[in-house]
Amino acid sequence: METLGRVLIVVPTYNERDNLPLIAERIRASVPDAHLMIVDDNSPDGTGDLADELAAKDDHVHVLHRPGKQGLGAAYIAAFRWGMSEGYDVLVEMDADGSHQPEELPKLLEALAEGADLAIGSRWVPGGKVVNWPAHREFLSRGANVYVRLILGLPIRDATAGFRAYRAATLEKIGVSGVESQGYCFQVDLTLRTVRSGLRAREVPITFVERVNGVSKMSGKVITEALWRVSLWGITGLPSRLRRRR
Repeated sequence: METLGRVLIVVPTYNERDNLPLIAERIRASVPDAHLMIVDDNSPDGTGDLADELAAKDDHVHVLHRPGKQGLGAAYIAAFRWGMSEGYDVLVEMDADGSHQPEELPKLLEALAEGADLAIGSRWVPGGKVVNWPAHREFLSRGANVYVRLILGLPIRDATAGFRAYRAATLEKIGVSGVESQGYCFQVDLTLRTVRSGLRAREVPITFVERVNGVSKMSGKVITEALWRVSLWGITGLPSRLRRRR
């Protein structure tokens, strides 16, 4: 099995003060050799200050402060750029609210070690499941992913998943710095770029647990953007930046 090298786990935050300490502790316990990057969008509840306290106590924890809430995609791209410039070989996305289980991180990394270029923590493959989700949320997620598969021809059952691991080489090849989409659409965008670039995307079953503390950042604006962009890609074939790279 391949040795992966340096791993950076990226956790964006906005008003996640109640969730951050425990999720950081679980991440560090589950993958102790990995580094953690907390990307805070100037949270009014002091999440950024708490992140600084965690980093002061642990040299495997880093903090990236941003001036305001600029979107999930922008937070990940900023962290990816930092991680790639610092020589990390693998970059992982996961939420701060506890919906993604840190104990499942080794499964994602194992998929990369076995040859995948992108490992997706999937709710909708055999073995995957969701816990404490209302019926309308499950209907929305399943429906969105069926739409993505049909209109884009993607062989992925959970292209909107936000728990995933990339090789740094994958992000370089797909041109991640040129991605402008957000939310659901950011995940679909990167999945599409990966598959259309001839790279290997593998889905790993996970258990997704609805947050207990705080408020979901999902909004109608994010969903509308995803539907519009995915429909456009279905017509044109690829995100615009990737078309220009070809």
